[in-house]
Amino acid sequence: MKILFLTLSHIKSIEDRGIYTDLLREFRNKRHQVTIVTPAERRLNIKTNISKVEGIKLLQVKTLNITKCHFIEKGIATLAIEFQYLRAIKKYLKGIKFDLVLYSTPPITFERVIKYIKSQSKAYSYLLLKDIFPQNAVDMKMIRKGSLIHMYFERKEKKLYDISDTIGCMSPANVEFLLKNNPSININKVEVNPNSISPLHIKYTLEEKKEIKTKFGLPLDKKIFVYGGNLGIPQGIDFLIETLEELKEPKAYVLIVGSGTQFTKLDNWFKTHKPTNSTLLSGLPKVEYDTLLAACDIGLIFLHKDFTIPNFPSRLLTYLEMKKPVLAATDVNTDMGRIIEKAECGYWVESGDNKTIQDKISQLCRDDLTTMGENGWNLLKKEYLITKSYNLIKEKVNV
Repeated sequence: MKILFLTLSHIKSIEDRGIYTDLLREFRNKRHQVTIVTPAERRLNIKTNISKVEGIKLLQVKTLNITKCHFIEKGIATLAIEFQYLRAIKKYLKGIKFDLVLYSTPPITFERVIKYIKSQSKAYSYLLLKDIFPQNAVDMKMIRKGSLIHMYFERKEKKLYDISDTIGCMSPANVEFLLKNNPSININKVEVNPNSISPLHIKYTLEEKKEIKTKFGLPLDKKIFVYGGNLGIPQGIDFLIETLEELKEPKAYVLIVGSGTQFTKLDNWFKTHKPTNSTLLSGLPKVEYDTLLAACDIGLIFLHKDFTIPNFPSRLLTYLEMKKPVLAATDVNTDMGRIIEKAECGYWVESGDNKTIQDKISQLCRDDLTTMGENGWNLLKKEYLITKSYNLIKEKVNV
């Protein structure tokens, strides 16, 4: 089967670990022919090019800056990328007949590209719905509901859903939200296809964990709560700061590792308050972060309280594969909390509820973390293995 994958993620190597590279590697390992279209942002100064690496074709398309830039440039880049990708595909992939075109949100602006591929190849189109835009931007007050830009993106969103043969959602709550807010979508084309990975469990001895903690200046006599990932508005950084300000549990220590638009805000808070029960580190390379995470005790997830869309952060899978119990502070619409509590691998609190999150931190300092970690590992094996996503997609394409 010939597969075309369209993404805004920067993919340099299919051997890197992640929800997309793990899936594409599974397709490659099963002897399918994979072509990836990925952006080369303006700041990288790379011309559009195609290469064959690690058994796949990689088409890098020169684009405007999409990440780590002003929201105006990000918006223009999102609008322009559809035409940039289409031009590159017509030039570098001319005449290739694809059986499957696979793509994820963000962005929602690939509709014309997909329409072209389907007209040329009669390819099956499968959307991995990882982001519900523009509603998430409305929730975060980045754009105004009913504005011209909102109506434009909403039309693009509906066209993308319409042209997709199957829409794979991250969780049952995502399916419910999508169908409720888009009654024109045929229920039979929507399914749960969750974030999934090829797990790599790293196990260290107590002595090795002590060495890692010492290297990063972490206490040896406390439970280390770790937050790893993006530090932006959607993560509800204000509540994370409130949690740190109110943290009184003597056995708890919080480690934050990440980058994003709100990193400076957090950094300023740390410089001003100089807390003795928490540490902030800028983003680490994946391998180094995984090593550090393996030595910690509990994983933290934060989402902004104002979300009406049910997000499902992929960092949950990283915690589960490392057998770390999870403490999730999210909006009420996300079903992640219900899932981890049902699996007895962690706790959920509503974002903004400082008393409850402090209580749960104290409780986790006294819980049987080993059993909770094993429960999380079992949840991962049952629901979030890459083979599940692979099989769901493959069975749709009659090749």
